[in-house]
Amino acid sequence: MKNANLIITGARIITPLGQTARRGKDMNELFDECGTVEITDGKITYVGPDRPGLPEGYQVIHANGKVVLPGFVDSHTHLVFGGFRPDEFIWRLNGDSYMSILQRGGGILSTVEATRNTSVSELRTKAEHFTSVMSRMGVTTVEGKSGYGLDCDTELKQLEVMQAINFDSDRKVDIVPTFLGAHAVPKEYKGREDEYIDFLITDMLPIAKERMLAENCDIFCEQGVFTVEQSRRLLQAAQSMGFGTKIHADEMVSFGGAELAGELHALSADHLLHASDAGIQALADGGVVTTLLPLTAFTLREPYARGREMMDAGCAVALATDFNPGSCCSASIPLIFALACIYMRFTVAEAITALTLNGAAAVNRADSIGSIEVGKYGDLVILDSATPNVLPYYTGMNAVHCTIKRGRIVSRG
Repeated sequence: MKNANLIITGARIITPLGQTARRGKDMNELFDECGTVEITDGKITYVGPDRPGLPEGYQVIHANGKVVLPGFVDSHTHLVFGGFRPDEFIWRLNGDSYMSILQRGGGILSTVEATRNTSVSELRTKAEHFTSVMSRMGVTTVEGKSGYGLDCDTELKQLEVMQAINFDSDRKVDIVPTFLGAHAVPKEYKGREDEYIDFLITDMLPIAKERMLAENCDIFCEQGVFTVEQSRRLLQAAQSMGFGTKIHADEMVSFGGAELAGELHALSADHLLHASDAGIQALADGGVVTTLLPLTAFTLREPYARGREMMDAGCAVALATDFNPGSCCSASIPLIFALACIYMRFTVAEAITALTLNGAAAVNRADSIGSIEVGKYGDLVILDSATPNVLPYYTGMNAVHCTIKRGRIVSRG
């Protein structure tokens, strides 16, 4: 994408530091100093005290004490899809169960049908709108999952949309593509789940790899969807092909997904509302980023994942939106900060780390984004405040003054 030269002076620079995820109590440690950030050709070339004089050829922002943070990394979304499901949301509010909604034509399979029938250009226009909304809330990198095709053509179509957006030099947000063909069992394979896993391994993953359409592979390991053994088989095959691995784990019940993620040293295990104590320890021991999705718990009226206990066990915890058309049609970074700090007992510093460096680690980008350090990309957020405490204090309201992507101002909040 287009790079730029930019200097931000008089800033309160707040950032985690490092090339890998921060774990446990280290998530609460942030660099916090006043000074200058210099970005040259899209990469950070200086972080330190304000200096006299300014070089030519740089746009200059006088921050006047405002907080500068790393750009937020939303490390779990399903942003490419056809249709919406607002009626289903109301049915759920009225007490309908998941199975009854499925019988009425709702659920993930309704989105699969809509996505199969939506053109590439329509999917792209819709996804670009979502990334623009995300950018205004400070997101500079987002993970995008496929999973609303469950057939070869549509899964590739979703991934190709993400690739096309990434090729746009004027994009506001980078998309890290993840193959989630194992999001559900398609109707065509009902009762033949093992055969569907075989199909993904022998047909789909090699194409995604050959065309460089996906970096990671994910699976919904859950009761009534895919078993632990089926998940192990798919993810081990993906690892052998060079994919990073991620797993939807223990969302509905304690099912062993967290333990599997630890066993495989996956990049991340996501949801984890019902992860067991043994599962949490396995995640810590396996170096897995635990990606928690409080917006989904909020909209489903479910208990929040045990993020505090995960940090105490030494886990690296990330926060993400789970933006999708069914269970969580929200990409609200402001609401995530509020829920994490008010209900999940995160400190503001821990929430910042979770949405920056640890989110970057969850998509294998911690060496290039997620912190304000020399050599990393100049992806930054300037808050409309001199204190980061506005992030949960402005409850559900946007505290972002502007978003910077590789040295270019791309959005204003």
